[in-house]
Amino acid sequence: MAGRARNAAAAASQPATRRQQALRWLSAARPRTLPLAVTPVLGALLLAMADSGGLAPLTALATLLAAAAIQVGTNLHNDAADFERGTDTGERLGPPRASAQGWFTSVQVKRAAHMAFLVSFVLGLLLVVRGGWPILLLGLTAIAAGYAYTGGPRPIAYGPYGELYVLCFFGIAAVAGSYYLQTLSLSAGAISLGIALGLPAAAVLLLNNYRDFDTDRAAGRRTLCHVLGRSAARKVYAGLLLAPLPLLLWGGLPGWTWPVLLALPRALTLILQLHGSDGRALNDLLGRTAQYQMLLVGLYGFGLVLAGLWG
Repeated sequence: MAGRARNAAAAASQPATRRQQALRWLSAARPRTLPLAVTPVLGALLLAMADSGGLAPLTALATLLAAAAIQVGTNLHNDAADFERGTDTGERLGPPRASAQGWFTSVQVKRAAHMAFLVSFVLGLLLVVRGGWPILLLGLTAIAAGYAYTGGPRPIAYGPYGELYVLCFFGIAAVAGSYYLQTLSLSAGAISLGIALGLPAAAVLLLNNYRDFDTDRAAGRRTLCHVLGRSAARKVYAGLLLAPLPLLLWGGLPGWTWPVLLALPRALTLILQLHGSDGRALNDLLGRTAQYQMLLVGLYGFGLVLAGLWG
């Protein structure tokens, strides 16, 4: 641990080129997490097109950018807040964090988080023109939740409700809000789709906390994994991956939904791999779990195309 800390300090003391600085900021934003914010919006757009027969392209673009900005802001604030609380140490198993590596000060990273949230707020104001006060309320709540995830006296990420937070904001709210912006209405299908896409997003967080079980406990975090224990957490992970399939099949979605069954082998593979993985090996499994959410949306979109061609 001390050796890694010395290496990080030595790296931080070296003047970085502009390219290195840009790459470090890109790493701090954690672009690999962006599909978790963007995929539910894409799913909502597919559903809205199927229900209404059209798409408001500028609204769709602004929605995608706002969702990505909230994700980046949450990531950056999480980076700085975890470092200030002493959670990110040399024993961390996940990818390197900008504040802990000494690439930037936590103040700089928080300032970047504020800028990302400001971008989402400005985009949100544009969306309010179309969606009215429900979108204003949803946007402000999402930004506040992004700050509260690792900020404040009782951060969401330090308790057992992180997975519920992800389900609500990166599933139900993301899909329902995006769908509403396109159709100015809500439907049972939009709620079903929101839950279905929020569950694998919650599985990503559960897996992240499963990987960091020991270091999180040492830092005083009591996540759902700590409440349940590793064995039960593996069962919950399995449920989070399998439950979306019946929701997509019988959740009142238009078009042909049977193609989502093609995702079942991938779900079973991920569940089995969790039983044989530990430590840093879980980083790769995290990425594949996020891709599973994208696979569900892709297969649903494929079903819509098939229904349009032969329905």
